[in-house]
Amino acid sequence: MELPPATPHDARPPEVRVDFDGASGCIAEARDVAGLFLRDHAPHAGGTFPDDVLLVVSELVTNAVRHAPGPLTLTVCLLPGGIGITVRDTGPGRPYTRTPDRTGGRGWPIVQSLARRVHVVPEHGGKTVQAELDW
Repeated sequence: MELPPATPHDARPPEVRVDFDGASGCIAEARDVAGLFLRDHAPHAGGTFPDDVLLVVSELVTNAVRHAPGPLTLTVCLLPGGIGITVRDTGPGRPYTRTPDRTGGRGWPIVQSLARRVHVVPEHGGKTVQAELDW
């Protein structure tokens, strides 16, 4: 897999943005995109950080696939002292914490526990979910 070119370093921090059709197979592809971005742009980030980023990407994209019909966009970018993950989808609902059961309910608490900041922006025709993680 080859990533689209990142933004120039002199314009703003590097980011990658990928559109997906919303099919369940895009979850693994989204993880791959984030992993390649981390390898190329944040090799100094060690410890469990890369695993945490991939887990948050998986959870946010999974939520979009399960609860929003249609396409979604994943953006991963460098932030001062961390990384930003944004998922834009066409679903009208907001993520919320529910009682975990055999079919789910664990993802949103995981995202909230790993991120220093989580923000949901309702938009016409969908929403954007943003998460920021520290190095």
